Amino acid sequence: MHHPGPPRFTSVGESVELAPRNPDRICDDGGAEGGVEDQDDAPVGAGDGSFRWRLADRPVDSDAAVDPGQGSGAVSHLTPDEPGVYVAELEAPEGVHEQVVRAFPDVRHEATFRVADEDVEGDVSDADRVSVLGAFNDFTMGTHRARRENGAWVLDASLPPGDHDAIFAFDDSFDPYARAEVTVEGPERPRVRLDARRAGDDREDDEVVVTATARAAPDGDEAPRVEFHLDGRDGLSWDDVTVDGDELRFPGSSMADGGVARIHAVPVAERHGIADTLSLTVDGEDGGGTLGVDRPADAPGWVRDATIYQIFVREFAGETVDTTFREIARRVEYVASLGVDTVWLTPVVASPTRHGYHATDLFDTAADLGTRAEFESMVERFHEFDIRVVFDLVVNHTSRDHPAFQLHRAGVPGYEDHYERVPVEENATDVDWAGDDAPGVYFNWTQIPNLNYDSLAVRRWMLDVIDEWAPVVDGFRCDVAWGVPHGFWKEVRERLKAASPEFLLLDETVPRRVGFRENEFDLHYDTDLYYALRDVGTGDAPATALLDALGASAQRGYPDEAVHMRYVENHDEERYATECDEGTLRPAAAATFTLPGAPLIYYGQERGVPEQRGTMRWHDGDAALTDYHRRLVALRTEEPALRADGVEPVGVEVVEGGADGDGVGAGGAGTDPATDRVVAYERSGAGESASVDAVTDPLVVVLHFDSGSVTVRLDYAVDTTDLLTGTDVAAGDDGALRVEDAVVLRGRPSTGN
Repeated sequence: MHHPGPPRFTSVGESVELAPRNPDRICDDGGAEGGVEDQDDAPVGAGDGSFRWRLADRPVDSDAAVDPGQGSGAVSHLTPDEPGVYVAELEAPEGVHEQVVRAFPDVRHEATFRVADEDVEGDVSDADRVSVLGAFNDFTMGTHRARRENGAWVLDASLPPGDHDAIFAFDDSFDPYARAEVTVEGPERPRVRLDARRAGDDREDDEVVVTATARAAPDGDEAPRVEFHLDGRDGLSWDDVTVDGDELRFPGSSMADGGVARIHAVPVAERHGIADTLSLTVDGEDGGGTLGVDRPADAPGWVRDATIYQIFVREFAGETVDTTFREIARRVEYVASLGVDTVWLTPVVASPTRHGYHATDLFDTAADLGTRAEFESMVERFHEFDIRVVFDLVVNHTSRDHPAFQLHRAGVPGYEDHYERVPVEENATDVDWAGDDAPGVYFNWTQIPNLNYDSLAVRRWMLDVIDEWAPVVDGFRCDVAWGVPHGFWKEVRERLKAASPEFLLLDETVPRRVGFRENEFDLHYDTDLYYALRDVGTGDAPATALLDALGASAQRGYPDEAVHMRYVENHDEERYATECDEGTLRPAAAATFTLPGAPLIYYGQERGVPEQRGTMRWHDGDAALTDYHRRLVALRTEEPALRADGVEPVGVEVVEGGADGDGVGAGGAGTDPATDRVVAYERSGAGESASVDAVTDPLVVVLHFDSGSVTVRLDYAVDTTDLLTGTDVAAGDDGALRVEDAVVLRGRPSTGN
């Protein structure tokens, strides 16, 4: 069935793509079912003419229409211009389907990014053109140009509430460039959680009750209301349903045919939040059987306990050995010795680059790394040590040396719509594309043109790529996830989870965006904590900034059930120890292991590799640092509190020490330099972890972001044995503690906080 999927939720002015699902079930002649034979790479044609979109209903004052986009119209777009409900109809080979789009009021406000001449290294006063790019335009050059005004370059933009960052690229180049920040005041997103139960204990009362628990945004004054929405793919209709405030009820007998009822709810206050979803089933012919409740947006239980090790593939084997799948397999025991349970490999498909993100064949492994059989053998070697393998999935773009792009640019029939096209006047690259248009790219990535998801053939092509690798591995890390349409990721999630509910989907969205949590990804980059740890490490923020960053998840609208990847570095970032002050890597790493979420170790982080993508240091690596990371992994595994959700600040007073000299602080950030380098917090609570079944004994973590050591006192009674080292850190009989980089102490529950 080509039904486009669940209802979509957006705001006025934000486009939603409308696309039929399961394009692999389309014949080249426009018929359904038979499908196109699998090809080694990009398919040509997908029966796009079989589909037609029309807008069947819209708000009274709306003039919105369906936009066919850059394709045949099988994939189209709708940009709401008024709040309300829009109904788009898809005429498909097997019938007509409805796609409901609920548009909420536009919360954007006009704001101005500004860069003064003195903020730029070099004279840019006579720059011919200045591109401004950021998350607001998906980091696309050439679409937004700054103007010259009173000795500065400025750009007006319509932005939602929150903090925003923009890059000014002078003469459409990053040499030089400058950054600007602006804050738009306004409400953050409310949140909602759905639960379901029977109306009574007696099975004769077959009524199903769905309850929505809505929570205001951290800074919100308005109590959220809840909107329920049904899924057009199910048999349950509004005639079966009764809604009373935060409850939705329907008779179980309305699902007696063994079908599924998917219930969606959106919290609405000053602005709307992301939807939560329940998938309900009832067994028995009369609907009086067992109620099955599934939360399809939630991550598998193992993800909350995961510890991830990222391998930059071609630098892992060492200085004199070429890295291959066989050589990685020979080093699996090292990865296992760290205690991690998940490994993420940078791309392994054919590519002319060492990093692998410029793919030239998405269906085969890179020749220098080994054969497909050798790749699968390496995966099995990891599995022997109970280590899951995450495949780096690159479906936003290909190399411009991919045959499909070459045929696209050469005008070969059938490839016209495989890649994005922009008017040549918006081309911000230094490439003469020799035509009336240029490929769509992000940043200055001229060698990796964006695929065109308005093409049904491209969507089928990428789904074939996913189907090719998913049976072999345990998850996908999705490169440039923010560049691929939401509707496609929703389809991918349902497709993969139907085959393997435990499969992992990790998004790369930098900065992170809460919309990718809505029935799309299990695990999310925590860019807020990453940037906070960098600022702490460079001395630009107090240590308590990491707790502020932790609260950003709720401010952005992530539900409590969301799982975030905590990291200090990866292949796209400079090494933490190279960029930050001496003595700050260990406490930063400890933060990622002692805060909620899934911690990541980037290969070489634990061996002292100084270069961003440097060769793994085997013979001369930092053995003490490696042991430190092993102890962090082991402690998190042993202590349920470190995998739970509860985090509470603990008052800390620096009484002696610190690189800035002795200081006597009263606690709290900003009192003196030494105190600003220390933070303490309690970890406790059952949380949502698969391994945490009950409230656990609390632990207290103290981090010191500086060289040397400090003596501190806590507003919390603790045992003085450091669980990381097994040593006593008491500094006298007055409750003082000696902290070098990080200590983890067991709280005394009888004393309390």
